[in-house]
Amino acid sequence: MTDSGVVIVDKPADWTSHDVVGRVRRLARTRRVGHAGTLDPMATGVLVLGIEKGTKLLGHLALTEKVYEATIRLGLTTTTDDAEGEPGVRADAAAVGDDAVRIGTAALTGTIQQIPPQVSAIKVNGVRAYKTARAGGEVELKARTVTVTEFAIGGIRRTADAEGTLIDIDARITCSSGTYIRALARDLGAALGVGGHLTALRRTRVGPYDISQARTLDRLAEEFITVPLDRVVAEAFPVRVLSADEARKVAHGNRIAPGGLGPGPIGLFGPDGAVVALAEERPGYSKPTVVFAPAG
Repeated sequence: MTDSGVVIVDKPADWTSHDVVGRVRRLARTRRVGHAGTLDPMATGVLVLGIEKGTKLLGHLALTEKVYEATIRLGLTTTTDDAEGEPGVRADAAAVGDDAVRIGTAALTGTIQQIPPQVSAIKVNGVRAYKTARAGGEVELKARTVTVTEFAIGGIRRTADAEGTLIDIDARITCSSGTYIRALARDLGAALGVGGHLTALRRTRVGPYDISQARTLDRLAEEFITVPLDRVVAEAFPVRVLSADEARKVAHGNRIAPGGLGPGPIGLFGPDGAVVALAEERPGYSKPTVVFAPAG
C-alpha cells in the first residue's frame, strides 16, 4: 500500500476529477484517495489528491490560492459559460477594442462579488445546481465574495466570419478558492456587451504545487510517486516544532500553549521531525484540528 501523502496529477482533458480519483485508487491500491478541489472535464492541469492520511489535508489544501491559464472568447455565450455548453447568443465584437478588454479585466480584479454558473455543483434546496440546469430549470444562486489577485492578458486575437468578429483572449488568472473562471468569462463578455465564454482552461498551481511537479496518469502508472505527508504540511503551512511532552498531548487531541504563528492552520511537528497534527490558535491556547500521529 502507498504511503500517506499527496499526489500531484496533471489531469487530462475530458476526464472528471472523480475519474482521476478512481484511476489513482487502483494505482495506489487503496480506497482512501480524494481530491482538493475539482476541475471541470474540459480543464487540464494540477489536481491535488490525498492518499491515506493525506486525505485529512484536503479541506485545508482546497482553500489555497490557485493559478490558471485561460482562453476567453468574446462574442458568443453558451449554456454552461464554457465550450462544453450549447451555443447561445452571438454578437459582433468588432467594436470592442484592446483597451476596453483591459479595462474589463481590471474591473474583475480584486475582491469582487461573483454569481456562480448555473451549471455548478452548488446545492440549492438540497439539489445540485447543475442537475436543475440540465433538467431545463434555473436556480437563484447568491453572489459570493472571491478575490482575483491577477487577471493578466497574454494575447488578444480576432477572427471574422459572416456573422461578425469573435475575440479570443489568453489570460493568466490568480485567484482565491471558490472562484469560477467560467463566470469571469461570462461577466467580462456581459460587461463588454457582446457575451463571452471560456474555451480553454489549464490550472498551473494549487497552493505550493505547480505544474512542474504534476505527473500524467501514464507516468504515475510507470512510477507512482507521492509527496510525503511531512513534506506536504511543511510546504503548505507554518511549522511549529513541539517538545516531546507537547507532541504527546497533541496526539491525544489535547490543547497546548499557543505558539504565536497566527490563527492557522499550523503544522505541528514532533522533535523527531514527524508531523503530528494541524492546529488552530485561539486566545490563550493552540487546538489540534487534524491529528496524524497515533496516540501512544
